[in-house]
Amino acid sequence: MSFWELFLIAVGLSMDAFAVSVCKGLSVKKVEMRHLGLVGLYFGGFQALMPLLGWLLGYRFEAAIASVDHWIAFVLLALIGGNMIRESFSEDEEQSDDFGFRVMLPLAVATSIDALAVGVTFAFLSVRILPAICLIGLTTFLLSGLGVWIGFRFGSRFQAHAERAGGIILILIGLKILLEHLGILSF
Repeated sequence: MSFWELFLIAVGLSMDAFAVSVCKGLSVKKVEMRHLGLVGLYFGGFQALMPLLGWLLGYRFEAAIASVDHWIAFVLLALIGGNMIRESFSEDEEQSDDFGFRVMLPLAVATSIDALAVGVTFAFLSVRILPAICLIGLTTFLLSGLGVWIGFRFGSRFQAHAERAGGIILILIGLKILLEHLGILSF
């Protein structure tokens, strides 16, 4: 998998965290650097941890399902992407200006569940996991901090668009993986 494919996956995965970060930015009266850093650390950290856990699971069972790994990657990415698109059309969630552990931990876990599934596909595709999780974590860290600032500055205008774009990116990458493995596409 190329750097640019990994980067697009990182951006796609970070869109849930970005959307929640925009909401966090909407909730504050005055945005502070600690808000940007906390959101970035929680979301970026979990977006890096979850694919590692998924990769460990997938690597363990790779031999048993190697003949269908491309289908698994496609289905997982399509489901994750489709769910992100569906969620982008739902009503806005309640906004809280609390950045404490009890609020941020569940948000970080919830926004990174899809990264666990992507980690499983990384194992099937023999992706070098350390650079991948570093790129995903860093991308999410930066986009989450940016999301807080955008939410504070511009409001909720971009939240649904960001989530839809992330979903479309993941679906297209899954389709590309499938078509390449089936010999229909070659890059």
